[in-house]
Parts: sequence; structure tokens; C-alpha cells
Amino acid sequence: MSQLRYYTVEGLKKLKDELHQLKIVERPKISQQIAEARDKGDLSENAEYDAAKEAQGLLEAKIAKMEDIVANARIIDESQMDTSKVLILSKVKIKNTTNGVQMTYMLVAENEANLKEGKISIDSPIGKGLLGKKVGDTADVNVPSGVVKFEIVEITR
Repeated sequence: MSQLRYYTVEGLKKLKDELHQLKIVERPKISQQIAEARDKGDLSENAEYDAAKEAQGLLEAKIAKMEDIVANARIIDESQMDTSKVLILSKVKIKNTTNGVQMTYMLVAENEANLKEGKISIDSPIGKGLLGKKVGDTADVNVPSGVVKFEIVEITR
């Protein structure tokens, strides 16, 4: 059974739009490539045909995976969110206890993560370290250079 994943309305729409693009545009494109390669004759020595069939297999696997994700997606009602601790869709202001630098991140599902927008995945090292913490708690985050300590300064929606 697949894992439930939580999304914003915007994030789920983006996922569904990408799935629609793959099914409606990319799938027929690859079918057309296979048909054109098949028309060129002997399939046993046709590299274009082999490449198109392989691309089709990869596309179908991606479509199946995305369909599974969409089927198990749940939208979070942001108005019902608990701001007493860090959860998915929490906006968290943290302070690096070593250098005092403060940062604000929103914890989101993996495919909604975008560091430029301040959105980090709940599956990232920082996201995992922050989940369940409360204001004033310190999160020990394992990063490649060692352990970084972050103090939770503020939690909002």
C-alpha cells in the first residue's frame, strides 16, 4: 500500500497538471515515434524503435507512480492546523544556535519543495529534525558536515 502524502491545494493541482501533460501530450508523442520507427522496416535492427519503446516504458512507469501519488494524496485544511508544534505546512522561524542566523521555512511535501520560495521537504534533514518540535525547542539536524542545532523561534501557518 502506498503512503499517504499531504499537499496544499496548489501543490496537488500542479501534480495533477503534470500527470495530465504526461498522459495527453507525452504518451501520444511516444506512440507516434514508435509508429514511425516501425514503418522503417526490420525491428530487430532498428535502434529508433528500441529507444522509443524504452522511452515508452519509462513514461508509463512515471505515469503509474504519479497516479499512485495522486490517489493517495490528501489536502490539508490550513485553517485546522495546530501551531503549537511543527507539522507539515507549518511556517517555522529557526535560529542557528552556532552563528545566530535566522531563517524561515515552510515544511511541505517533497515534490512541492522549492528552496527559493522557502519551502523545504518534510523528508529533508532539516524537515525531519523540525517535525514535532515546539517553540523554544532545539532541533539537532544531521547534515554532511556534522550536526547543526536550530532553535525553534516561531511557528505559524
